[in-house]
Amino acid sequence: MKSKNIIIIASVIAALILLIGSCAAGVVIGQTVNRQSVNNLLQVPNIAGAEFIPGTGGTPEELDELFEPFWQTWNLVEEDFVEQPVDHEIMMRGAINGMLESLQDDHTSYLDPEMFEYANAHLDGQEYEGIGAWVDISGDYLTIISPMPGSPAEKAGLRPNDKVIGVDGEDMTNIDGELVRQRIVGPEGTIVRLTIMREGLEEPFDVEIKRASIVVPTVEGRMLDKNIAYVQLYTFGDDTADDMVEILEDLLDQNPDGLILDLRFNGGGYLGTAIAVVSEYIDEGVVMIEEFGDGRTETYEAKRGGGATDIPLVILINEGSASASEIVAGAVQDLERGLLVGTTSFGKGSVQNYSPLVNEQGAVRITIARWLTPLGRHISGVGLEPDYVIEITEEDLNLEVDPQLEKAIELLTQ
Repeated sequence: MKSKNIIIIASVIAALILLIGSCAAGVVIGQTVNRQSVNNLLQVPNIAGAEFIPGTGGTPEELDELFEPFWQTWNLVEEDFVEQPVDHEIMMRGAINGMLESLQDDHTSYLDPEMFEYANAHLDGQEYEGIGAWVDISGDYLTIISPMPGSPAEKAGLRPNDKVIGVDGEDMTNIDGELVRQRIVGPEGTIVRLTIMREGLEEPFDVEIKRASIVVPTVEGRMLDKNIAYVQLYTFGDDTADDMVEILEDLLDQNPDGLILDLRFNGGGYLGTAIAVVSEYIDEGVVMIEEFGDGRTETYEAKRGGGATDIPLVILINEGSASASEIVAGAVQDLERGLLVGTTSFGKGSVQNYSPLVNEQGAVRITIARWLTPLGRHISGVGLEPDYVIEITEEDLNLEVDPQLEKAIELLTQ
């Protein structure tokens, strides 16, 4: 089975958009590549046994013997489990999920059909119903990464790092983050009450949010004061690069003195989009290196013809900038094309292959490589250190000021 998709996964800590279904802020599907992703295809004609198409994993006889305990367990559950009948589909999905979890890689996982569908649509900028926020479901509590611009979450005053400790009056302590997310999503016009724990406040507080129809943004741009162009990328989706080119052309026609590319809270997206985006700002040279498990390396070079390769450039990053965002920012920093301002990025330095499963059973994403910056830096777990470290304080948030953006403008107007 040929791999259908290759991605740079934000997994900004497995961030999902709070919409009607599961959307990834970085759990995303990528562009078609001609690379083999599955060496052995398991066919299950019935619950009594399995027929294997041999690949690199062993002979059919060896694989039959290896899987004997699995099918023994399957049959025992089928025959003896107290709650009958058992759901074979749920058991199958659980087996896939457990297999991938055993690899102990945060970015290798199974997405069920619902998560697959909405993660797919997220990068296409499609419309959903919900509160409109990127969230982290991996911690003790579901945590807001960032509300979407103009969303109900933003209008309700939710902030990055807010923790959802209750939903509609029910305590969410020790509740899986994905289950919490499912409690928060819902139809347009309905109300959800969140209990929020915010750093710096002694007591939690409640906020009521009216769910709405939301179009997931991918890129926006405008002119700022002091003749500075500003482009913000929210994700690296199918149409992001083309949309960004249109915005850049419009902004550059106004002869700006400098350009700010805002990648804060951008958890990543398609690898091909990342290369296309960085190529708009860098006219030549290696912009990324991939390292595979067998020792092979592959280099990616900028595509010539970018529209903004000469204008002074500052990129804004923070702890929510991951993966594809880090590819762009790392290349700009290594090749001394521009300056980075903000806080240390997330540190997501791996590449995932995303393969849809047969019979519409979702998809699996598998880490197939690590990536390095043009100078050979590994950033996994480390991130990119900005040239100018600028924090945003609680006071800044209360005053609705953005010292990171202000510093970028200052650098471009000196």
